[in-house]
Amino acid sequence: MIVFQKIRFKNFLSYGDNWTEINLNGSKDTLIIGENGAGKSTFLDALSYALYMKPFRQINNPQLVNSINKKHLAVEVEFDIGPNQYRVCRGHGPRYFEVYQNNVLLNQDAHTKDYQKILEQNILKMNYKSFTQIVVLGSRNFTPFMQLSSQDRRSVIEDLLDIQIFSTMANILKDKISENKNDLMNTDHACSVLEEKIAVQQEYIAKVKEDHTKKKEKIQKDIQEKQEEIKTLQTRSESLLRQANTLEQQIVDKDKQKAKSNQLLFLETQIEQKIKNMRSKLGFFEDNNDCPTCGQELDETFKQTKIKDISDNLATTENGMAALESQIVAIGETLASYNVLQQEIDEIKTNAAVCDNKIAGIHSYVESLASLVEEYDREHVNKKHEKDVLRKYEESLETEQLKKNSLRRKQQVLNMAQTLLKDSGIKSRIIKQYVPVMNKLINKYLAAMEFFVDFHLNEDFKETIRSRHRDDFAYNSFSEGEKMRIDLALLFTWRAIAKLKNSASTNLLIMDEIFDSSLDSSGTEEFLKIIKELTSDTNIIIISHKTDQLLDKFSNVIKFEKHKNFSRIAE
Repeated sequence: MIVFQKIRFKNFLSYGDNWTEINLNGSKDTLIIGENGAGKSTFLDALSYALYMKPFRQINNPQLVNSINKKHLAVEVEFDIGPNQYRVCRGHGPRYFEVYQNNVLLNQDAHTKDYQKILEQNILKMNYKSFTQIVVLGSRNFTPFMQLSSQDRRSVIEDLLDIQIFSTMANILKDKISENKNDLMNTDHACSVLEEKIAVQQEYIAKVKEDHTKKKEKIQKDIQEKQEEIKTLQTRSESLLRQANTLEQQIVDKDKQKAKSNQLLFLETQIEQKIKNMRSKLGFFEDNNDCPTCGQELDETFKQTKIKDISDNLATTENGMAALESQIVAIGETLASYNVLQQEIDEIKTNAAVCDNKIAGIHSYVESLASLVEEYDREHVNKKHEKDVLRKYEESLETEQLKKNSLRRKQQVLNMAQTLLKDSGIKSRIIKQYVPVMNKLINKYLAAMEFFVDFHLNEDFKETIRSRHRDDFAYNSFSEGEKMRIDLALLFTWRAIAKLKNSASTNLLIMDEIFDSSLDSSGTEEFLKIIKELTSDTNIIIISHKTDQLLDKFSNVIKFEKHKNFSRIAE
């Protein structure tokens, strides 16, 4: 419960630089009187300004500063909540805002708006609309509950029932749902990007593998073709060598024949020399009669015998020479045929050597192809980086999918919580429990004020008003006095509910000129009696200019007056 103790202010509207202080907990009933313009309702603006940074009446904050002094506006209000004492200080020109708890200034690091939220939500637990429905009932610049919009009516009731936390939770939840939606959208996008990267990487790896397979197959095909070519060349080389070997068998005695030819040629040379010598001797005996040595004449018989012997030997030698030459020619022809065969053999061997050289070259080429296959295999096996990249993408996708699943589960929880926090959810169930109590209290207070109607609020806070004869009425169809009774009944009901919930319960009830326009003297008398009966545990402050009718009805009277253009409390 909020127990207001006192309020003081200076340089506020028509009040000057001296502090004006009002004790809010000194009397059960207080009447504030004064002439019009004396500043009776100013303390109400000061209280509203101190607590909510705006006056009760529709006045701009800069206009609250006294128009003569023009600076140093200051308002202080003191109240207790449980064991804690609070003092709220607010000023303008210069502007300041301070909240003290047990004379210790609360942390002011927060922005002014956040600091105000702390005061309203954590300390007062009552917003401005609730303040104007529970603490104050005014006739000017005041909107009765019955004239509030459905949303504002709900806001007041939520404050009373202390369920505005659900609205705060709903607003926080709205941000969380939006954040979850953005996270889901970002995660979906991340998953799509990773899936695309994985597909591209897999396609790249598959293409590399396919290229490797094609290259390897082509090389292996080349190797196979070259191996077939080697076999063909080897077959041809072996065939040529066999052919050469066969031909070599035919000239196996070539060296022997050549040696024999050389011997015969040497013999021919000797025989030719011998024939030459014999012809020389024969010519000598035929042409000479004297001995060349001794000069004696040769014997004719001797000479003829020599000629005959030489001629016979010469003929025999020449015959032998002819036979030798025939033999030499025969051997020459044999050697010539051997040379032809040798050339053929050499050519065959050359061709076989060419085959062997080709085989060696192809072997070398095949070895290089085999090395290239091994290199391709190593390169393919060593594509670790590409596989690592793919694995990294897959792991990231798995992480994002887990995150996505978690966000989906969180989304379900948030949606369920949102359903519970809607007006039709938890709040509706709580309100549904209190609506019958509210209607019962409203009708109780209306009956106490001798206004016998059946007033009913539904769960959307729309009213139904029926007379005894069950005729339907609207709020605006009643007289000002009857509407005032309804407003008072609602005011007392909200205060009773607030006290029951201990949410916005307070010791203070302020009524600003409610008797002045809508009640006559007898009506005023009855209302005072009813109000005092219904609010025995509350400090009532009534602001009025009906001095004569009310002066003797209150135990405490405060009169405001104007003195030298400044308002003050009259002595």
